[in-house]
Amino acid sequence: MAQAFRSYGPGRFRSSAGSSRNNFGSQPRYGRLIKGRPGMSRLATADINIFIKKASDEKITVDVPVTHSFNDFPISDVVKQNIKRKGYLIPTPIQDQSIEPIIAGRDVIGVTNTGMGKTAAFLIPIVDRLYKNPNDRALIVAPTRELACQIRDELRSFCWNTRIYATVVMGGTSSFRQISELRQNPQVVIATPGRLKDLIDRGFIKLSTFSTFILDEVDLMVDIGFINDIKYFINLLPKVRQSLFFSATFPPKVTEIINSFVSNPLTISLKKSDNLSNIEQNIIKIVNRETKIEQLSALLQTSEFSKVLVFGRTKNGIDKIHKHLMLKGLRVGALHGNKSQGVRQQILNSFKRNDINILLATDLASRGIDVDNISHVINYDLPATYEDYIHRIGRTGRAGKKGTALTFVD
Repeated sequence: MAQAFRSYGPGRFRSSAGSSRNNFGSQPRYGRLIKGRPGMSRLATADINIFIKKASDEKITVDVPVTHSFNDFPISDVVKQNIKRKGYLIPTPIQDQSIEPIIAGRDVIGVTNTGMGKTAAFLIPIVDRLYKNPNDRALIVAPTRELACQIRDELRSFCWNTRIYATVVMGGTSSFRQISELRQNPQVVIATPGRLKDLIDRGFIKLSTFSTFILDEVDLMVDIGFINDIKYFINLLPKVRQSLFFSATFPPKVTEIINSFVSNPLTISLKKSDNLSNIEQNIIKIVNRETKIEQLSALLQTSEFSKVLVFGRTKNGIDKIHKHLMLKGLRVGALHGNKSQGVRQQILNSFKRNDINILLATDLASRGIDVDNISHVINYDLPATYEDYIHRIGRTGRAGKKGTALTFVD
């Protein structure tokens, strides 16, 4: 059973989980793989040089000027205190450009790289609005349970002493507890698409009661097959609302949806080049497919691989690697959809605390994991697309630090 939780101040939070169609290891629902060759990555026939790039020795700097401090924004003192308590000193560029128009009620489309503070860019003004207007409600939809948990944790830090009540509805356990929490009319609902649609269809969530609608990582939701659900959600929202859309990319399918449902949006595009110049990228030639797992094991037993995220394609493949590495005595954990949400969160927390230093996951983890100081990302199996490759390796080299990405190739 999911456990309730409360913030350290009077702001209240509870978290629930339920079944969802969106788990680590689930497969894309439309064709991103090579036609006629099921399970084959489009990158299988690509030039291997796309995986090789030297890291730059130049200091990584933000080239977008920041014109505000947090004190400049027209937000309440309690929210400013929570920002300071969290240790935020100056806004990131996406926060600098997004917070004020969101406060003003504008629809905003935000395009920025992962790790650039976009979650706080929409949470800070939303918390301020809900604190000032307790009858308003906000719905935040995220593609994965792990990302929903990240949003919950960050929301909690901004809600100290606000008495804002929030709940998370996502896959993992029975829906009975979350239904009970929804009956208490929380001001913020954070949801994954599968469970959200289920609760809407059963009459436990009415989207017409929400004045603010936030879609986070929209491209991933479309990519894993939730495009029709997104259209369904938006059609149930009140005509008068604020709509916020944040993502790392906005492919044509996403743009088509958004343009149909926003009103005079402000588009803030701070997408930097995907060169990831602070990440050393290289390949590992597979000597023999039968001994590929031994190659991985040998790498992970060297001292330089201090904190490693390993990507595989399937749940069964991840389980096989996990069993092999455990037998080698390595400190390793695995995330996939056959584990309960509670277990998955425990594994992720163990990785964050360095109780384990190797984490195995499938592609959905590439946007659901926000862990500091990952030294290496290893693509044990090729990602489906180059965009997925970029998202994978972006888990290392964060906040301007150096990182290493290695890809197994034939």
